[in-house]
Amino acid sequence: MTTFGADEAGRGPALGSMFAGAVAVADLDDLPDGVADSKQLTRARRAELYEQLCEDDRIRTAVAEIPTGRIDDPETDMNTLTVEAQAAAIGQVVSAGDEGVVDACDTSESRFARRVADAVPATIEITAEHGADDEYRIVAAASIVAKVTRDRHVDALAERYGAVGSGYPSDPATREFLEDYVAEHGELPECARESWGTCTDVLAAAEQTGLDGF
Repeated sequence: MTTFGADEAGRGPALGSMFAGAVAVADLDDLPDGVADSKQLTRARRAELYEQLCEDDRIRTAVAEIPTGRIDDPETDMNTLTVEAQAAAIGQVVSAGDEGVVDACDTSESRFARRVADAVPATIEITAEHGADDEYRIVAAASIVAKVTRDRHVDALAERYGAVGSGYPSDPATREFLEDYVAEHGELPECARESWGTCTDVLAAAEQTGLDGF
């Protein structure tokens, strides 16, 4: 029996995909030294630990991606998509009878755990807790896998579009990128989450500016 953990990165940004990471080990001592919640680590340290996790034959890692098109689908919501992502990642690293912990993204931890477990093909036991990436090394390892994948995704967006910032609504560089792109192209970039308030605000401001020009 293995122990697994799962966490996601990119629920809140206005740009790009959300990713869930899953990690499974037979022995928790096989996790590399220094594993901690990805938010507590520098980008360089996250990348170093990511390579150690992925290259160690004793450790199973997996990632699932939820692209912007799914995020903007009015028929779903972020909690459901987070369940979908975590379940997809977990399903790649577990076998029947395995037990693990996931970071809860629902006000009800038990409901989130049940939904994720029901979405994994194998029969497994899941505990969900808020802040699990702070309390459990296996979940912290999964958070590193998810966060590094998200970091590299944003890097790819920057290679395509130029400076996009972190993708978060609070980032002035991200807002500037969206404003400049809409001003030039008259629409949002493909990487934008069109249903996010930040994106709709940018479009509305651009439309108002156009009206004011008449």
